[in-house]
Amino acid sequence: MATLPPQRPHDASDDAEPRQRRSRRKEARPGELLDAALALFVEKGFAATRVEEVAARAGVSKGTLFIYFPSKEELFKAVVRESISGKYTEFGQELETYTGTSAELVRYCMHEWWREIGMSAASGITKLVMSEAGMFPEIAAFYQQEVIGPGHDLLGKVLQRGIASGEFRPMPIEYAVYSLIAPMIFLLMWKHSMAPCCPPSQQLDPVSFIDTQVSLLLGGMLAPTPTR
Repeated sequence: MATLPPQRPHDASDDAEPRQRRSRRKEARPGELLDAALALFVEKGFAATRVEEVAARAGVSKGTLFIYFPSKEELFKAVVRESISGKYTEFGQELETYTGTSAELVRYCMHEWWREIGMSAASGITKLVMSEAGMFPEIAAFYQQEVIGPGHDLLGKVLQRGIASGEFRPMPIEYAVYSLIAPMIFLLMWKHSMAPCCPPSQQLDPVSFIDTQVSLLLGGMLAPTPTR
C-alpha cells in the first residue's frame, strides 16, 4: 500500500494568508466597482446600465454592491467624484502656485485637463450627461454642482488673474469662461461619437486642436500692447 508523504507541521500563517487575501479583496471592492461602473456607464449610458452588470464585471454579488452604493444614482455620483470632481482640489492648488504668465496658464490648464480627464475613461461622462439629462434631471443637477460649477470657478480665476495683471483685456468673465470650455466639450463629444467612425485622414489630433484653440482665444483675450 502506498504511503502518504509526511505532512509538515501546521503553521498559523497558513490560515493568515487566505484571510489576508480575503481582506485585501474586500478593501479593493469599492474601487473595482467604480472602475466597472465607469466602463459600463460610458459604454451603455446611465439608463441602460444595470447594477447587476456592474457587480458581475467587478466580480462581486449585487448585494455586495449595495453595501457600498445604495442605488445606481449613488454609484454614478461616486464615479464622477472619483474620476472627475475629485481632481479639482489638486487643480486648484496648482493654479494658486503657478508662476508663469496667465497666457501660459490657460494653455497649461487646457492641456492638463485633457491629460487628466480627456484621455481617461471618464471622458465619456460628459456625453452621457448631455444625452440623458432630460430623462434624469437629478443626475444633470448633480453634474452641474460637482463638475461644471467648480470647473467654471477655476477657469474664472485664471481669467481674473490675467485681467488683474494687465495681461488680459477686461471681459465678462462669467461668459468668457465658456469660450475655454466649449472647445473641450466639442473634443469630448467628437471622441465618443464621430471619432470611432472616421477614417484616419479625418481624425483630430487633440494636442494640435487644443493648441490651435488656445492661440485663437488668446488672440482675443490679450490686452493690446501700449504704443509710444
